[in-house]
Amino acid sequence: MKDPRLIDGVAVKNEILAEVRAYTGAHPNIPALVSILIGDQPESAVYVRNQKRTADKADIPFDEQIWPADITQEDCKKRIIAMNDDPAVLGVILQRPVPDHINVRSLQSAIHPLKDVEGMNPASIGNIVYSDVALAPCTAAASVELIKRTGLPMQGLEVVMIGHSEIVGKPAAMMLMAEGATVTVCHHMTRSVAMHSRRADVVVVAVGKAYLIGADMIKPGAVVIDIGINQIDTPDGSKIVGDVDTDAVIEIAGWVTPVPGGVGPVTVSILMRNAVVAHERQIAAGWL
Repeated sequence: MKDPRLIDGVAVKNEILAEVRAYTGAHPNIPALVSILIGDQPESAVYVRNQKRTADKADIPFDEQIWPADITQEDCKKRIIAMNDDPAVLGVILQRPVPDHINVRSLQSAIHPLKDVEGMNPASIGNIVYSDVALAPCTAAASVELIKRTGLPMQGLEVVMIGHSEIVGKPAAMMLMAEGATVTVCHHMTRSVAMHSRRADVVVVAVGKAYLIGADMIKPGAVVIDIGINQIDTPDGSKIVGDVDTDAVIEIAGWVTPVPGGVGPVTVSILMRNAVVAHERQIAAGWL
């Protein structure tokens, strides 16, 4: 039997995909999501395959494009702008990392906000400040979705966000504030992370350091959302773990997301839900 304290990200993913399929079933000839991979990036290729499998389940066409590693910044931008003007393209996904000579922020800015299904255009992130969270960065949105699945009321919830990256920590904090939560953001210059995390109803962690969060840092009954993905070596070989010492924390917390199987599956399903939002907004704008 599964521990009821572990939030099942796969089950949440399947629920979201069922909603997306209901939409795509009612909208035939939906345009394609275009995935851009620049150069040979084996790790990114794994994410692309996962995205394609999920898009297939959601009945959304998915076009994989691999651009040469020596492509110029200017050529990349021209291709993206052409996709912005192409009604056959529903959304653009720019896979990371990119070659060193490519300015990823500049390319993200070139993706039109109505086709920015990853929510990575600065305009998309800026919209969150005004509580428009419909096209938010997928991992940040997944963390908020999982908190909601606990059934706790978001208004007034005391949340501590550990990690303040531009693609996860900061947008997640703004999204939580939009839901009415009281949010404290901790980072590498915070004097005592534990002092903050021990009073939180919810702790969200996105640092990239294995087992950073132990049981002594969590309030009894709290929700712990673990976004970290770390590969460690064990006597039995390497394995993937999060930023949270799940085995220890689960004895204290009320809910914990496992790694793998927690935030990850939900993130890719949020990408498909963002595609639905993009389609609705493109119709409203007269593009389709």
